[in-house]
Amino acid sequence: VLSSIDAVVRSPRAPPLIYKHSKAPVQNCVKENGQECGFEHLLPTIEMWADQLMAVKDLHRSLRKLSLEVVPWHITNAQDDREAIRVEDLQFIVDAMLEEMENKEKSSQSPSLQTLLAIVSHFQKLFDVTSLHGVYPRMNEVYTKLGEMTNAMRNLHELLELDTSAPPTVVVDTVGKLCDIINENVTERVQQLLGTQDIHSIMDKLEEYECFFPPFQALIQELLCLLEISNLDDILPAVKNLK
Repeated sequence: VLSSIDAVVRSPRAPPLIYKHSKAPVQNCVKENGQECGFEHLLPTIEMWADQLMAVKDLHRSLRKLSLEVVPWHITNAQDDREAIRVEDLQFIVDAMLEEMENKEKSSQSPSLQTLLAIVSHFQKLFDVTSLHGVYPRMNEVYTKLGEMTNAMRNLHELLELDTSAPPTVVVDTVGKLCDIINENVTERVQQLLGTQDIHSIMDKLEEYECFFPPFQALIQELLCLLEISNLDDILPAVKNLK
């Protein structure tokens, strides 16, 4: 038996902790061939191994619980308490969790479902969309309106000779100033046409025209009917022919 044990512990695969050279007197531990034995630490080592095997089972249960949280879709067969736990089983669980963590790091830039729901809800509030079915039509409408506004602003920048970086407020102010200039020019032209610079004189002129033009228009209409013509330019030649 000692020979068999000696062959095992001296194997290259055996942990060095099993076999230690004995420091006790030779007579206390002698092999069959009379050589000293080195098995003083064999029993404590085996006991330590037994404790470690029990700890491996506890570690396996903990890893399984952690795996259910990290990779719940990863199905592992339930381990029978009587079945020996292998290091490969533990490594398999750890590798699965590590792979999932690496995938999460790679896709960390992708928004979560909760973030996407918050974005859709915010869009509904901003653009008064009452249902999810109305989100896409309103998006298309907003996109179309935005395109029209962008084109209009670009055309205004070109017409007003403004820099493309000018904000909308500058465009509005420039259009307002242009309208003021146009209104001033129109007022001046009206004053020149009526031959007066006084508003009261303008009102008097308009009253005179209102008194004069209706009778004049009625007279012209009667002349056209009497002379049986339809053009104002033909009135004078027709009157001359009556002489």
